[in-house]
Amino acid sequence: MSGKLITGVPLAAEQLCVVFDPKVLGVRSEAKTSGVQGLLGQDRAFEAISLSAKIPYSDFNLFVLGRPGYGRHTAVHDLLAKEAANRTVASDWVYVNNFDAPHKPTAIELPAGMAIPLRAAMQAVVDDLANDIPAYFEADDYQSKRRAIEQDYGEKHEQSFNDLMDNAKAKGLVVLRTPMGFMVAATTQDGKPLTPDQYDALPEAEQKDIDEKVAVTQKELENVLKEIPKREKAHRRALEELNSGVATRAVADTMAEMTADFTEIEALQPYFVAVKADLIENAELFLTNGTGAHAGAFPVETTKFYQRPQFQRYSVNVMICNPTDHNAGAAIVTEDLPTLGNLVGRVEHKSEMGALVTDFTMIKPGALHRANGGYIILDVRNLLTEPFAWDALKRCLKTGQISITSVEQRLSLFATTSLEPDPIPLNLRVALVGERMFYYLLMELDPDFTDLFKVQADFNDDVFIDGDTPKQFADLLTGITGRENLRPLQTDALLSLLTEATRLADDAEKLSLNVGKLSDIVREADFRAGTAEHKEILAEDIDGAIAAIEDRASRPRERTQEAIARNMLLIDTDGKETGQINALSVLQIGDFMFGRPSRITARVRMGKGRVVDIEREVELGGPLHSKGMLILSGYLSTLYALDVPMSLWASLVFEQSYGGVDGDSASAAELFTLLSALSDCPIDQSFAVTGSVNQHGEVQPIGGVNQKIEGFFDVCAARGLTGRQAVLIPDTNVKNLALRRRVVQAVKDRKFNIIPFSTINEGIGILTGVEAGERGKGGAFPENSINGKVEARLQLFARQLKSFGSHKNNDNSAPGGRKKK
Repeated sequence: MSGKLITGVPLAAEQLCVVFDPKVLGVRSEAKTSGVQGLLGQDRAFEAISLSAKIPYSDFNLFVLGRPGYGRHTAVHDLLAKEAANRTVASDWVYVNNFDAPHKPTAIELPAGMAIPLRAAMQAVVDDLANDIPAYFEADDYQSKRRAIEQDYGEKHEQSFNDLMDNAKAKGLVVLRTPMGFMVAATTQDGKPLTPDQYDALPEAEQKDIDEKVAVTQKELENVLKEIPKREKAHRRALEELNSGVATRAVADTMAEMTADFTEIEALQPYFVAVKADLIENAELFLTNGTGAHAGAFPVETTKFYQRPQFQRYSVNVMICNPTDHNAGAAIVTEDLPTLGNLVGRVEHKSEMGALVTDFTMIKPGALHRANGGYIILDVRNLLTEPFAWDALKRCLKTGQISITSVEQRLSLFATTSLEPDPIPLNLRVALVGERMFYYLLMELDPDFTDLFKVQADFNDDVFIDGDTPKQFADLLTGITGRENLRPLQTDALLSLLTEATRLADDAEKLSLNVGKLSDIVREADFRAGTAEHKEILAEDIDGAIAAIEDRASRPRERTQEAIARNMLLIDTDGKETGQINALSVLQIGDFMFGRPSRITARVRMGKGRVVDIEREVELGGPLHSKGMLILSGYLSTLYALDVPMSLWASLVFEQSYGGVDGDSASAAELFTLLSALSDCPIDQSFAVTGSVNQHGEVQPIGGVNQKIEGFFDVCAARGLTGRQAVLIPDTNVKNLALRRRVVQAVKDRKFNIIPFSTINEGIGILTGVEAGERGKGGAFPENSINGKVEARLQLFARQLKSFGSHKNNDNSAPGGRKKK
């Protein structure tokens, strides 16, 4: 070193980063292995998932808490899949036409694997009847019976008119058909109708006789005409009975043949009865043009009549069809886009003649239908961002039914033809996966949440390094290469990943369980290994990938370093200054964190016991920073000049800070700056400090210690390392160190130092080179100590304030002065 540290013991290079011994990995094969499929350190979460999967109560749904990238989705899916494999296959569900109320389609539950055969059977029924019914009605037997009915009707009709004509002729009358209808007229001896002149020339008695005969015949004509509608009705009834009988035989034969495999399914029997009745009643649908033997471009045997619109009423809409193998297990569904329609299903529409219409065949299933009888996994962030989806899920869970609704119906956006399908019974387990924030917000804001989701599986962020944990973790990393079909990891590469896991955990005694982040590093390292034509992933590939990941996100850090290098941000790394210190802070942009030094300055004078936090005064300081300042004030007030009033006015400020400041990690640095200003002892600017302080002067741990150290180190390295430059950190943060190799190497070469400290007295001694001092037997601090000088300065301020007050009172009491009341 070019300089000598007056006090404080720097950390050795070995204490700055965990270095794993290859022995912790045990005996390993160079070939790819499948690795450990489960995650480490998640026993509590796994037990909760297992409980939710097995418990029979419907309200024990699951919420999986944790941070993204920690394998929650994969773990939940794998664990639920194991339990699903032990469950029986769920039932099939279909929607069929409700012939009595078409707007309310009927839902029917079927044994697993029977939905598609049922649909095929009904299609075959329609296709067969489209061929059979025309053949039945074209058969000689039917034609002869119909001709008989027609002949009987014609004979009866003709006979009634013939009898009427004969009776009229016997009376000398004739029945004539005119454009106005039928009329009765008298005839001459030669049988011609009597003209009006001839009628007028007849004697009155003869006219009277003709009128009476005409009246009687007209009455008989009326009776004959009245019988015609009755006879036609009887004729139609006879034809209907004939047609019905023919259709019944055709339908019964076809239905019996095609539905023989479904006789034991009781739920289908009412539907078959309704279908049979409707087919018989609407047999004419099969006789319309286009269903005959010569219809279409293909032979009758290949014509798909069931696709024609008039036969959609007999379709079967398969909602869910499960495997017939009862060992296939229950369904497990992951819905990545849980919109209302994707979740509970939807009713589609089509445009016809400018109007939107629909029918039961346009009902589409949702994720709840597909997962019924099993498990569904939903990402809670996606679920909550979809309109009405969360409300619909809760409604289905509370009612135990899947009711299909649409956003348009909920909002009443437009009125059109719609359906009210039968709700389908719901029996499944819902697993929501999300961050802890969502869990606690739902707990607080949604009273239904705790009633429906009674099980929480909280995933740990890290795991302690003990026993076989490193080996198991290495197996997990090796498993990534196996699943991703990557090159095998060399032993040194595994050790580098273990070290990186401690940095991600921000704890040298723990490994981060951020499998997603580590997987990204491994895959990028595999790419680099391929580029370098390595057969294995080497440590240099891992280190290169980590450096590249940081470099891609480091533009803001480089701009900060550039501003310091160009003296646009004023930071001193040598010399001594009174009331000035280098504090360290952490900035986070996205998922990238980096440290930067900040200059804190303090000014003091006589006053009334106020420490002014300029950041707070201009509303740039957050609540945690303000709390640190109040703790600092409490420390001063209870440690120094206890026999006199606190007569200090001091101001503290983060120089060149133009954004918000929060957190208490700079409270120790602020206190050091204030003590330096009060004692008039300069602080060595080769040092930077981080740490929070309590009212007893004890230094407390802070976060982001690695990034803070590296931020100051980079500034010093750019200006040239002197061997005197150092960072003071709380001694409780030593176990959090996982520094990059550039810092470790500089410490190893004695060009940079990291010094732990535990109290304010210890820290101020290191920074100023002057002992802090303890109160002696007389209760006073040593005269030349930091604390002695601070107390002396505060007592001086108190005397000055008292003198100033007395002088002011004397002035007010002097002749010509005004005495205060």
